[in-house]
Amino acid sequence: MSRKLAREAAFKALFQLDFNFEAEEREASEDLAIQTMFDDQPKLTLKKDLAFIEELVRGTRAHLVEVDEIITSRLKAGWQMSRLMAADRNILRLAVYEMKFAQPPLPKNIAINEAVELAKRYGTDDSSRFVNGILEAISK
Repeated sequence: MSRKLAREAAFKALFQLDFNFEAEEREASEDLAIQTMFDDQPKLTLKKDLAFIEELVRGTRAHLVEVDEIITSRLKAGWQMSRLMAADRNILRLAVYEMKFAQPPLPKNIAINEAVELAKRYGTDDSSRFVNGILEAISK
């Protein structure tokens, strides 16, 4: 199982849910996003891969209010989650979930490194520094 690829698929599912989420159809929306991103990654073939993606997406979504509060507490005064780029917002959400709520928690240095790598790949030129700075502040 490649946790890196599964984590990337989970990020993509969270990104998709950020834009296409119907509260009354939460479980169906999550199921569709998870399955779509799993199917989109041909190197992920094991049930353990799918289970890990499900854990990350459902866990992040279940703790979304707490995760967003943790992130917001580290943003500059006046900044809201809605002002963040969608890629950065969802990378941060995933990393905070893994550091604070996953069982067992992902070690902070690994969570930060994985998030920075996702930010380099899917964010802007400044995303990796921004994500790193916010997560470093949260990890203290």
